[in-house]
Amino acid sequence: MIQQYEIRLPAFRRGIHLVTQLIEENLNDLPEKGMINIFIKHTSAGLTINENADPTVRHDLEKWLDKSAPENEPYYRHTMEGDDDMPAHIKSTLTGSSVTIPITDGRLNMGTWQGVYLCEFRNHGGARKLVVTIYS
Repeated sequence: MIQQYEIRLPAFRRGIHLVTQLIEENLNDLPEKGMINIFIKHTSAGLTINENADPTVRHDLEKWLDKSAPENEPYYRHTMEGDDDMPAHIKSTLTGSSVTIPITDGRLNMGTWQGVYLCEFRNHGGARKLVVTIYS
């Protein structure tokens, strides 16, 4: 059986944000066993799974991404939407647009130190939409 629905996340400031709890609060009853895919419907933000205990991981990841895809590069052509737009597209390519997580005993089966992150790469990205697909 497949279930699918959409979750709307509130607007977040630019940065890496732990959203596991927001996602879980919006999930219907999960099956005993299965898989969940969470897909972000945007090209200037990403999703990833990483350590959820130490906030310096988010800080360091954001700084590395900013260094890897800096703003105001003279070779960027896609600049009509602002200096942060093309770097946001590059960063979303690096982080990815979806995560897949096993479901066991009706819960997301992630490691003790894992969490789902919204990677907001725009200065004013706005609310973001996620498509959640549950396979059981």
